[in-house]
Parts: sequence; C-alpha cells; structure tokens
Amino acid sequence: EVQLVESGGGWVQPGGSLRLSCTASGITSDDFALGWFRQAPGKEREGLSCIRSGDGRSYIANSVKGRFTVSSDNPKKALTLEMADLKAEDTAVYYCAALLDYAVADYGCFYNTAYWGNGTQVTVSS
Repeated sequence: EVQLVESGGGWVQPGGSLRLSCTASGITSDDFALGWFRQAPGKEREGLSCIRSGDGRSYIANSVKGRFTVSSDNPKKALTLEMADLKAEDTAVYYCAALLDYAVADYGCFYNTAYWGNGTQVTVSS
C-alpha cells in the first residue's frame, strides 16, 4: 500500500518562509515521480512541482517559481518544498503525491495514477 505523509505546514506572516516535507512508502516501481499540489478553498487543485525518480527531471509552476524550491531524496522517497516570500494567495492545503504512469513536462505534471497524502494546511496572514 502506497502511503505519503506530509509535515511542516502552519501559519506564517506574509513574506515569511515554511518548509514542507513528505515521505512516501510502499512504492514498488523504480519509475515514479513525487509532486506537490495545493488546493485553496473554492479553487481547483493546482500542480506546483514534480520530480522524476530516475534522472531528476522536474517541473515547477510559474505561480511559485523563484519563491518555492523543491528537492528530492530518491532512495528515501522523500520530497521537500522550501517556500519563501509567502503571500496570502499561497494559503491552501498542500498535498504530496506519488505519480505513476506519468510525464514530467516543461509545462506541467501529468499522470494516470496518483497516490495522495492527507495534506497539510498552510495559512499566510497577518
């Protein structure tokens, strides 16, 4: 059974920083991607970033590029999201996902199978 556990969410003032971590277990394939997604109230889920397990090919959304940095530790199946200069519009539930039958492109992450963590709340407000 694939399981993902996120940690590190919380409240931060605008301009502040947070670090989210995710650890995946139960992935039996050597070909997978790990990604971060978020969903704000009343909005659709947004793909922020994904990293391919083999060669580390990655994607990061324009909405967070330059402020968010994603890194992975493939042997440990761990994923980290460093968020800086946070804005009120970054407030959302952030989800880690393991993607199978996927593609990492310059314009997004695409998948047929995804396993999701329970999510961690990030709130940016003064």
